[in-house]
Amino acid sequence: MSRSILTTLILVFCVFTLQAQDTSTAQEIKDLSTAKWQWMADKNVDELAGLFHNDARFVHMSGSWGKERELEIIESGSIWYKEAQAHDVVVELFGNTVILWNRITLIAHVRGNDVSNEFTVTEVYQLKENTWQLLDLTFSSVRDTHKIEH
Repeated sequence: MSRSILTTLILVFCVFTLQAQDTSTAQEIKDLSTAKWQWMADKNVDELAGLFHNDARFVHMSGSWGKERELEIIESGSIWYKEAQAHDVVVELFGNTVILWNRITLIAHVRGNDVSNEFTVTEVYQLKENTWQLLDLTFSSVRDTHKIEH
């Protein structure tokens, strides 16, 4: 009887430990995503270059491209991500890969005009050598009433 109680306690402890790690990782990714939006607003391509995986893909309303083109767009200001206001954030962990969905209002300067758009943004991160790297950033146009199910 005491062996089964001990086994049960160990299992409960393991479950709580895994949940705590998941919560900690989810918060770390949320914080990293927030920092990314700020780096984009600040045109801080040095920080972004370290975050973006070399083979990362970026999908926008006008097309999709890789890391170097995205950094060039940010640095030149051809798209200036002035502010991203997050309304919903959902994070799912899949081993060493994490997917974050944001519903945002993006205020940007594009082709000489300030614009505001509602998007759901999908961000895919992977842990490589103890560092999170962004593999994919995809903008999906949505209505302002769009909700992300938790």
